[in-house]
Amino acid sequence: MPKIRRKIRLDLSARSERKEVEIIDPLQLETSTSISHLNDLGLPTSFGKKSSRSQRPNQSHYKHRETKRSSMLSPGINIDEPFDICLPKPRRQYGVPKSFGNEKNREMWVPKVQPDEEEVQHKLNVEMESDTEHSVEEIGQVLRPGMVLFKGYIPLSEQVEIVKKCQELGRGPGGFYRPGFDGGAKLRLNMMCLGLDWNPQTKNYREKRQHDDAKPPNIPHEFASLVYRVLHDSHALIERDSKTSNVEDILPRMSPDVCIVNFYATNGRLGLHQDRDESQESLWKGLPVVSFSIGDSAEFLYGDSRDVEKAENVILESGDVLIFGGESRLIFHGVTTIIPNTAPCSLIKTSKLKPGRLNLTFRKY
Repeated sequence: MPKIRRKIRLDLSARSERKEVEIIDPLQLETSTSISHLNDLGLPTSFGKKSSRSQRPNQSHYKHRETKRSSMLSPGINIDEPFDICLPKPRRQYGVPKSFGNEKNREMWVPKVQPDEEEVQHKLNVEMESDTEHSVEEIGQVLRPGMVLFKGYIPLSEQVEIVKKCQELGRGPGGFYRPGFDGGAKLRLNMMCLGLDWNPQTKNYREKRQHDDAKPPNIPHEFASLVYRVLHDSHALIERDSKTSNVEDILPRMSPDVCIVNFYATNGRLGLHQDRDESQESLWKGLPVVSFSIGDSAEFLYGDSRDVEKAENVILESGDVLIFGGESRLIFHGVTTIIPNTAPCSLIKTSKLKPGRLNLTFRKY
């Protein structure tokens, strides 16, 4: 009697449908340059109601998995996964007829391409040309002594170039990485330092990064020139409003040797803090911090104390520049909300910047 072979079907759908759960670090914050102050000053690390513990995944399971993954790396070696602040360019799409296999129809295969980059750039140029140039007096505002805000100061074309330059530097040596602490927690942002490295844990500046010994890239000349230009315009604005004989008594001049670039997602937040890790000379002179905002808008708080209820607020949009120095150098400031889908469409289409906010802060160590 011949043997009967039976085919057994195994249902693997349950296994294939299992999805990897993202490990969420306990510290879910956006940061600029002084995130370490949140711990030593007891600053608020979140806003709104806290989520129920019952909704959180099993911590021990993920801790075990993280430990297992870390043990696979050589001891003493810190490896940062490459991070790109921009989305990948779309691939060419091809329209293939159903009868592609037929030799007669093989010549009918016509490629469908995405909108040409030159076409997108042309639309961007037209949009930029249609923008009306505003004077410094129209877009500038003195918020308080030594603190100036320029709305839409950086032209769209320069915003695109800043994104491209940060993308280029961020993917190379000394580029973007996720800052972490000895306890294992990592910040939910990617940071890159230019000029000198700033360590969020030690709160020190160094010529090389501690975790991988990489040297930070130099500050691009275009960035430094833009800082010089906005400080010059700030002095013109202050001179008009204050009638002072020496505007540098209110807002000193500054040539930056440090730029801290942060890219964070739309869920980023930052408690009120001070930027006070620079040298005593820099702080004593009140040398200003110059901040560029690119991408999604943010609600920015500032005040004389850590009291959120007493703080004033302003919306920082893409292209805005904020300066605080002089007697405003050590103001408390922070970000409560990143507003999704508020970045200029032309910026996103041209630069492919990911959803979130790109923030560059310049200062003198």
